[in-house]
Amino acid sequence: MFENLPLYISALIAEIAGTISGFGSSSILLPMAHQFFDYQNAIILVAIYHIFGNASRLSLTYHHWDKRVFFLFGIPSVIATIIGASLIGKANPDILKLILAIVLTLFATYSLWKPEFKVTPTPLIGRIGGALSGFTAGLIGTGGVLRGAFMTMFGLAKERYIATIASIALLVDFTRIPFYFGQGFLSREYLPLIPILLLIAFAGSWIGKKIVNRIPTEILRKVILIGIIIMSIWLGLQ
Repeated sequence: MFENLPLYISALIAEIAGTISGFGSSSILLPMAHQFFDYQNAIILVAIYHIFGNASRLSLTYHHWDKRVFFLFGIPSVIATIIGASLIGKANPDILKLILAIVLTLFATYSLWKPEFKVTPTPLIGRIGGALSGFTAGLIGTGGVLRGAFMTMFGLAKERYIATIASIALLVDFTRIPFYFGQGFLSREYLPLIPILLLIAFAGSWIGKKIVNRIPTEILRKVILIGIIIMSIWLGLQ
């Protein structure tokens, strides 16, 4: 148990950061998990942890859930997640991660430099964002950074943003995990880690929720954009 302590600490930090910004927990945790497990076990354990984290966030903010945005993003996300998860192990994820990192870094940097910059949040933009983030989540195990970039365009209040993005991520996770199980990704020896990850996810969500309640909406928007830049660079370097 204690030999995995660095992993548990990383998981707690990842969930706190993910709750504050609405994304990033899997982007932070996945590289660390690769230090402890092989590729297949790392990706499914982080996916399971991601479910626990998003379920915890949603349980704390569900009354702010935005039904319209959820279905706008959610339906194309599920379809694209199925495609991405079915291609895992067949495509080269490194090229996709690099392209994704460059585009998101440019988008977030320009949005910080020009706060008045807005992309009209049309239904088409929502569907494209849902599809792209779902596809990358299924294929490389993390799509939250891309999802967060598109979600910021809709200008949701912070509680509504966190609840809605958590519900979409939860839907994506429940879609992709059966594909990972079907390909035998989880070794039985790692099953005892699952309840520990559950407790850490809830604790991280609770701490993050306490912090985010004290952050004004405009500052939170800047935090999210800075988080997109950091996570995108991190993703591109993996």
